[in-house]
Amino acid sequence: MLLAKRSRLNRFPLLLALTRRFLSSSNLYDLYSFKPPPSLSHHQTPNPNSVANPEANNQKTKKSQKPRYRPPSSLDRTGSKPASSNLPFDFQYSYTESSLTVRPIGLREPKYSPFGPGRLDREWTGVCAPAVNRKVQSVEELVEEKEDMKLEEKRRKIREKLQGEPLTAAERKILVEKSQKLKTKSQVNLGRDGLTHNMLDEIQNHWKRAEAVRIKCLGVPTVDMKNVCTQIEDKTFGKIIYRHGGLLILYRGRNYNRKKRPVIPLMLWRPHEPIYPKLIKTTIDGLSIEETKEMRKRGLAVPALTKLARNGYYGNLVMMVRDAFLFCDLVRIDCEGLEKSDYKKIGSGALFSSYI
Repeated sequence: MLLAKRSRLNRFPLLLALTRRFLSSSNLYDLYSFKPPPSLSHHQTPNPNSVANPEANNQKTKKSQKPRYRPPSSLDRTGSKPASSNLPFDFQYSYTESSLTVRPIGLREPKYSPFGPGRLDREWTGVCAPAVNRKVQSVEELVEEKEDMKLEEKRRKIREKLQGEPLTAAERKILVEKSQKLKTKSQVNLGRDGLTHNMLDEIQNHWKRAEAVRIKCLGVPTVDMKNVCTQIEDKTFGKIIYRHGGLLILYRGRNYNRKKRPVIPLMLWRPHEPIYPKLIKTTIDGLSIEETKEMRKRGLAVPALTKLARNGYYGNLVMMVRDAFLFCDLVRIDCEGLEKSDYKKIGSGALFSSYI
């Protein structure tokens, strides 16, 4: 079809000249950077504007492009003040994963803030973010520092103000029934890391919609459920109104105001775990090296008292071991399938002098 049109134009020279003139004056090149084929541009004179100043011509033809969409990030803190929180306790990654009596002796990696650069006005010591303004340069200095009594008094006043008058038996029963699994699916899971810092914000979010929140506790922290309950009430200023095994129901208090909830800055990543003292010593206190080796060989032949399931409930473990000590001086527990760090924490937090 194109050959037929071209042959017709060759028959009429005047029509061919008009067509070439029309193509030469076309603004397709200016708008769309159109380049005609060589057969049509052979007798076409170049555009003087494009030859004289090609850069200016390109600036006219190119449209101003919009900046590429970039999703908002929590690391973008330019022009804003770092988040400040007046909660009267030190910020830690986990408040229940290790015993309070076991203090770290060092750091595995250089200290860095898990909240992100410039997002929190508290200084991160590598283990925690202290509630008071103190310059702690090492872990040893952190151990020597004692908690300020004013913070403890402030914590007690906040808890009493939020709780108000104690619940009656009827009110407690209604809240427990509303928080059961058949009534609501809302639940906070406390796992092998224990009560983490970000869980405090999650509990506050559940308290926006209900007066009580259900907490399911599994994993290593359940060895000492008393410590778990104490830390939850202490850090959230709530009240545990029901407990059955690892199931807890936490009440927010009569005077709770969600608009005045505390500011809890979130940790963006998990900090490095500090170095704790060695759990298994070379020799047992009061025994020689040979006696310790002999006792370990005897312990391997003792039948296992129980086998721990991965991420299970270990609330009855301490009582089982104490009862077993009445009949035997060695107790063996099967921890096959658990993480190496898990059974080390179980051994340090079980409050008994046996080897796993």
